Amino acid sequence: MTKFVRRIPPTVIALGIVSLLTDLSSEMIYPLLPIFLASSLGAGAMALGLIEGIAESTAALLKVASGIWTDRTQRRKPLAVAGYALSGMMRPLIGLATAWPAVLALRFADRIGKGLRTSPRDALIADVTDPALRGTAYGFHRAMDHAGAVLGPLVAAVLLNQVGLRMRQVFLFSAIPAVAVLAVLLLGVKESHAPRAVPAQSPKRLAPWFELGADYRRLLLAALVFTLGNSTDAFLLLRLNETGVAAAGIAVLWAAHHVVKMVASWFGGRLSDRLGPRAMILAGWVYYAAIYFAFGWVSSAPWLIAIFLAYGIYFGLVEPAERAWVAGLAPPNLRGSAFGWYHCAIGLAALPASIVFGVLWKQWGAAVAFTAGAAFAVLGAILLPPARREPAVVPEAAARVD
Repeated sequence: MTKFVRRIPPTVIALGIVSLLTDLSSEMIYPLLPIFLASSLGAGAMALGLIEGIAESTAALLKVASGIWTDRTQRRKPLAVAGYALSGMMRPLIGLATAWPAVLALRFADRIGKGLRTSPRDALIADVTDPALRGTAYGFHRAMDHAGAVLGPLVAAVLLNQVGLRMRQVFLFSAIPAVAVLAVLLLGVKESHAPRAVPAQSPKRLAPWFELGADYRRLLLAALVFTLGNSTDAFLLLRLNETGVAAAGIAVLWAAHHVVKMVASWFGGRLSDRLGPRAMILAGWVYYAAIYFAFGWVSSAPWLIAIFLAYGIYFGLVEPAERAWVAGLAPPNLRGSAFGWYHCAIGLAALPASIVFGVLWKQWGAAVAFTAGAAFAVLGAILLPPARREPAVVPEAAARVD
């Protein structure tokens, strides 16, 4: 493992630390949010679906805008810094909310920050990484992200059970790691100044669809269809809570789930470089369908806990491979736009996915909702484009950075 880490560019390592700290902050809140909404603010599954769907769709629209902008300016870092700063300021204020619409507004602002930072960050990772190691680089970044998600719920559980804080106070404490994020960004992240292979697109054009290619557009369609069944993970936590798992227990399970995601992402990224991204995504989406189907029909708490932990493997199979495939399909000068539209397709589908899932759950129960999610995953897998060899490109990892 040490050998592979040494081959990862310093900027990718710094961005991994940023993601670790960001998720440490956000995951002190996220696993407790469904319970907080239900017990303190009187909101149910439909309100939860509305909050998460609107929040993620907001991020999606801004991801494509920030992706296009970062290609036009050929700068990645400024938007990333602005996005992380905004999220870090807004997220802890959920602890002051007295009604669920206030949570909606704060999640909306938090996701604006996510929308600003995600596409420039993912493009920057591709800019500074050798193409042969992209899966490894994205796997490392996702593993660090999940490591923060391991620590966040554990910190929340300690604050709840050992220190005796209330959920609102835990939310406010999440501001501490958010402050450290900015220091790492400003000091450790360097942009690549390698010349782009093709001049940047004209400012008069909104989206370079034809330059991105038919395979890229088909991958986007498949991802959108899959995401229509990929509702917020908050519903899985709500399902666990319904079977008798308490708030502190859910926080610990959420941490354990991210341990699985962290390990799976590291090995999945390396495996993606060997097997190719399509094979990994196909396996991951079929695996997801099986997990969701089981989660809908199993009612035993111990079995649901086991399935929930196994669910973490899906992220390792898919997340690094998806990003590596997007980076490989896009010309260097359009990587920001490619990641923007990719994240946009996923995020926009999150709104109907979460709302419909909440409606299905309320009207016909969890089994129907989870089965629908599994069906969309299978359909998305069928729509994946064929695997093709990526054209040779000049590695940008050795480019001058400042």
